[in-house]
Amino acid sequence: MPSDTFTLGDITAIIGDNDAKGEHRAGYNGIWSLTHKSDAVNAFVPIVAGMNFEHIFDGKTGDLPGKSEIFFEPRNAKMTFKKVSDTVAELRQEATPTFKLESTTRFTLREPDAIDFHFRFKATQHVFKLGYLGLFWASYINSPEDKSMYLRGKNLWLQHCTPAHNSVSTVVHQDDKFEMSFDKGHRDALYRSLSPLKYELPLFYGLIRKHILIVMFDRTAGLRLTHSPSGGGMNTVAQTTNPAWDFQYVLHKYEVNTEYELRARLIYRERCSRAQVFKEYESWKKELK
Repeated sequence: MPSDTFTLGDITAIIGDNDAKGEHRAGYNGIWSLTHKSDAVNAFVPIVAGMNFEHIFDGKTGDLPGKSEIFFEPRNAKMTFKKVSDTVAELRQEATPTFKLESTTRFTLREPDAIDFHFRFKATQHVFKLGYLGLFWASYINSPEDKSMYLRGKNLWLQHCTPAHNSVSTVVHQDDKFEMSFDKGHRDALYRSLSPLKYELPLFYGLIRKHILIVMFDRTAGLRLTHSPSGGGMNTVAQTTNPAWDFQYVLHKYEVNTEYELRARLIYRERCSRAQVFKEYESWKKELK
């Protein structure tokens, strides 16, 4: 089975690998569906996913013209799903064909409305040609009226809603001075296009109908937050595009056969105040310690 359904508290999630099943397209992994007891409509575009492991990149290695197997290597490389328990799912990807990256993603439901994300990975060979290692995840949001990601800057909230795909897409932390280099022939990508905005706290939220999706992370180092107004394609019924609320993790330097990790918590609930968003973040930070 490439997926299974998990219910705890207020939320139900279908979590799966990158195989196809029903209307779900091959190539998309992570949270195939996320619903709340007060809204049966999937928060994510049903044919794709949320928290989808999308790209591995080094700024130089790329596909031949007209190909995308390398650009979307996590989509294309074999991935396996395991139901660990009634509240825990795990995705496993052996060393990928091009970047030789091995990874495990664990999703754990937490009452009443959260999913913890724990990504562990290691580079098994020295193949990242410009010295840094880049990873990218996408969440394709199901036609919200407000396509914005809301980020916390220094002493104020920021509204990040880009005008077009690959335009001022990525927000880096206020202390992030690392400039990723790219080969002259490297294709356009969301991770290449930087916004003038800078975030302070490693979190964002977005509004989906009467609900709020909050995603927070365990670090700022290497973490970048990315937006596309149309990454999830077109919703012809609603006559609008589906935005993508994305994130990246960039290691400036890496060691072969050394395990690294990234943790996040996703919360999906009825709309709440920004003060409550802060409260959830502070509470989770204490849990991590």
